[in-house]
Amino acid sequence: MDDGFNEFLHVPARLTIVALLAPSSWTEFGFLRDAVPTSDSALSKHLSSLVAKGYVEVRKVKHTGGRRTLIRLTPEGRQEFRRHAAALERIVATAHSPHADELDG
Repeated sequence: MDDGFNEFLHVPARLTIVALLAPSSWTEFGFLRDAVPTSDSALSKHLSSLVAKGYVEVRKVKHTGGRRTLIRLTPEGRQEFRRHAAALERIVATAHSPHADELDG
């Protein structure tokens, strides 16, 4: 397997979460909840796992009428996501190589 491939991040829900977090600084839990096809409790578990790995940071802030939960990638999380995405791109590129057609025939 490619050196940059990260089996922990490759879990579909986790990969979706980090991909959604990658282009932003802080993202609201509600946005992730609506964008990731999973329950609130499952999303919370994935976030806890990502926090334990050091890939995301979760912050709860007071807001008018309640609290907001904000999430962002840590520098390590951002680096691991980039490494994993690059590994996936290399894997896909092999399917487009001239030698891939030779395997079919």
